[in-house]
Amino acid sequence: MKNWKIVHRYEQKPDLPVLATLDVLVIGGGAAGVAAAVTSGQANKSTWLIEKYGFCGGAAVAGLSGTICGMYKATDDAQKAPEQVVFGFTETFRRALKAKGGITDPQRYGKTFTVTHDPLVWREVADDLLEAAGVNVLFHTAVVGVIMSGETFQGVVIESNAGQSIIMANMIVDASGDAALIARAGMDYFYGDQGKIQNPTMFFRVGGIDLERYLNYYGDDTICPPKVTENIIKANQSKEYDLPRHKIWMFPTTRPNELMVNATRLAGQDGRMLNVIDPQDFTEAEVFGRRQVREYTRFLKNFVPGCENVYVVDTGVEVGIRQTRSIVGVEMLTNDDVLNCRKRSDSICRTPWPIELHAGDRPKLHWLLDDYYDVPFNTLVPIVGENIIVAGRCLSAEHEALASARVTAQCFEYGHAAGVAVVKAINEKRRIRDLNGEEIAAVMKQNGSAL
Repeated sequence: MKNWKIVHRYEQKPDLPVLATLDVLVIGGGAAGVAAAVTSGQANKSTWLIEKYGFCGGAAVAGLSGTICGMYKATDDAQKAPEQVVFGFTETFRRALKAKGGITDPQRYGKTFTVTHDPLVWREVADDLLEAAGVNVLFHTAVVGVIMSGETFQGVVIESNAGQSIIMANMIVDASGDAALIARAGMDYFYGDQGKIQNPTMFFRVGGIDLERYLNYYGDDTICPPKVTENIIKANQSKEYDLPRHKIWMFPTTRPNELMVNATRLAGQDGRMLNVIDPQDFTEAEVFGRRQVREYTRFLKNFVPGCENVYVVDTGVEVGIRQTRSIVGVEMLTNDDVLNCRKRSDSICRTPWPIELHAGDRPKLHWLLDDYYDVPFNTLVPIVGENIIVAGRCLSAEHEALASARVTAQCFEYGHAAGVAVVKAINEKRRIRDLNGEEIAAVMKQNGSAL
């Protein structure tokens, strides 16, 4: 990204109209941002949420990832019922989806379970929760600058078709997923393993499925059986298909005769890793992602029983983004923390999800059997910067640790923790970095989290 530079830091308030002065400003309406904003709003703090799209959902909706992963333990016991270990805001949102018919019962995903949601219902549930909490939402709005006093965040410059204006805020939650405000302020961040990050993917939904025949062939595990992988390899060998990913995942949805499909693998046409922070890479991922969707749909039609009449319902509004910037935090979640299922008294979230690393030619899955690890609060706190906390996949984590910690259930709880933290900081006139994980966890437990 040599031809791009971030120059969006204002040391003095620019000559623009002030739209609002708030207690809490949340940037990004994904799982983490919605959780943070609702938590703050419910505590009677004046709270606004800024979102670039016309709906909330982030990777879960715009990226069409379509599942709430990370709620259930993994196990080698195929007869064992799903054991849920993540609750709190995650469970609040799941129940609201369930009440609207927008989520499935647990589905097997290898050695664990997940649930598939309807992305349209996800948007509506977010709308309802934000409205009930008194949060003011600005869709179709982007942050283009940060207003600083030394290392203290004071506000942001926003832009929409109406023009530019300023929002001043006592506390800010960067739930952009990309550590966008941290980057705009010139603070420290990094990309994965010495710049190597996980591949994006283009999720899609297909209809016209004879689900009974499909399940009789495919089975009830959403990770494809070996015979499907063998057919993908065979199709590629015929030279009539171009299917770069051999192990695909398909999830029955809440709609009849429909599947949500995670099958594509996106790399540059010259073989390079794509980093969607760069709009050239983002564009290439989008264009070739849509082409792969058509190719995998053709494969389903010709190789998978029950899919003879398959058609594409939709693709993600954007490619599914697994990883971009990570902050340099007060503390880092390490690979060893994950592998050893380390428990913490300052935990703000349990994580039973495997290391699911999508990089190179094949995904890596490392299961955490009958266990989970804890994510410490200080992974959300940047090492430099006041009045700001992050929430979502940009937390401070090593590369393989992030491949486990980045999923939706955990992002809900990171946002929950961030919302608790900014409210506590305001009420007690303390810096976020002077709070400790135990006191954040105590409030989260009162709100229903299991810690």
